[in-house]
Amino acid sequence: MKRTREATAESRPLADRMRPRSLDEIVGQDHLLASGRPLHAALASGQAHSCILWGPPGTGKTTLARLIAARSDAQFIALSAVMAGVKDVRAAVDRAREARAERGMGTILFLDEVHRFNKAQQDAFLPFVEDGTFVFIGATTENPSFELNNALLSRARVYVLKPLGAPEIRTLLERALRDVERGLGARRLDIDASLLDELAAAADGDARRGLNLLESAADLAAPGAREGARIEAEVVRAVVAGGYRRFDRQGDLWYEQISALHKSLRGSDPDAALYWFARMLDGGCDPRYIARRVVRMASEDIGNADPRALHLALDAAEVYERLGSPEGELALAQAVVYLACAAKSNAVYVALDRAMDDVRRRGTLEVPIHLRNAPTGLMRGLGYGRDYRYDHEEAGAHAEGQRYFPEGMGAPVYYEPAPRGLEIRIAERLAELRKNRK
Repeated sequence: MKRTREATAESRPLADRMRPRSLDEIVGQDHLLASGRPLHAALASGQAHSCILWGPPGTGKTTLARLIAARSDAQFIALSAVMAGVKDVRAAVDRAREARAERGMGTILFLDEVHRFNKAQQDAFLPFVEDGTFVFIGATTENPSFELNNALLSRARVYVLKPLGAPEIRTLLERALRDVERGLGARRLDIDASLLDELAAAADGDARRGLNLLESAADLAAPGAREGARIEAEVVRAVVAGGYRRFDRQGDLWYEQISALHKSLRGSDPDAALYWFARMLDGGCDPRYIARRVVRMASEDIGNADPRALHLALDAAEVYERLGSPEGELALAQAVVYLACAAKSNAVYVALDRAMDDVRRRGTLEVPIHLRNAPTGLMRGLGYGRDYRYDHEEAGAHAEGQRYFPEGMGAPVYYEPAPRGLEIRIAERLAELRKNRK
């Protein structure tokens, strides 16, 4: 029986075997777990409370949930929203009630991938969290603000876990190489420090991935758990080939990176804009989405300071449609660089907001009668178009003093050109026109 248990333990992935068993073994997340921090206080006191652990894969969400249960001397029930349903929740409720009634023990119900439950399924937890049947801990890689219902969020604190840095993952890899009981220590493997750094960097903040890469490298270097082998550079390069960068299409990273691209372009930093553009392409973002956003940026942040920007953005989008990837991506990169370097103005963007605000506040004002067309005799008889002055027949092609706003509205100013690019000339002409109109 003992040999069977040992074989089962050895067959588990290295990342699972190396899962921290105590708070001291956790690497990273100091913003939550350092002395005096909120989660540290909960763990130290053994007083568990319902919470949501939000963070990327491999940051320790499941480990933290297990440690909270262990410190609280509570029964731990783990479910995954990928496979579980309301029936499983009911069974967990029964187990929690039984543990309290028969052993006086509390229960922690851990639901991994909680965002995969719809809002109605999430409601199933509420009465049992409310009456203390169990402490609820949910783990998610998605933004709880969008994926969890407000009722559940109001009953649980949200803790944000951060991706691990390369030095932190390096620490975990070194620990796994030394650990004889759970890690690879018994195999006495040798590896250069620089190659450990490569493995840590390739993990991209994911501890589980880092340990999986190390295990793969060890198996390639020493098949059959051979002892004393050296993990060479070509082995490391083989296991990290292809790379891995975190990117969640339509998730938080998606919106964070397009926001970074937009703000870099607005801030006239073509190098940073290219970096975020490349990050999104590397993550698998559809270049058509980026093209649409670049067209928007041309109008919102450059506008009439350089009208060529909008043409270039549209041309780049069309080039991508004609050529596809990867050739069309170069045209998009050209547009990104041009827009970043162009003179900036959001004057049109601001002007439209002001006009829309007036429209909403003032209601349906009548069109002045002199601005109305009169295609029929009846309409001409009612005075439509009367006293309208045709600008092209006026001196300077401008009917001085003619009003174009509804009666009683005055002459609000929405568009104020920026003192940059072409809008400098536009401002000069507009000042003259507005003066003559008065």
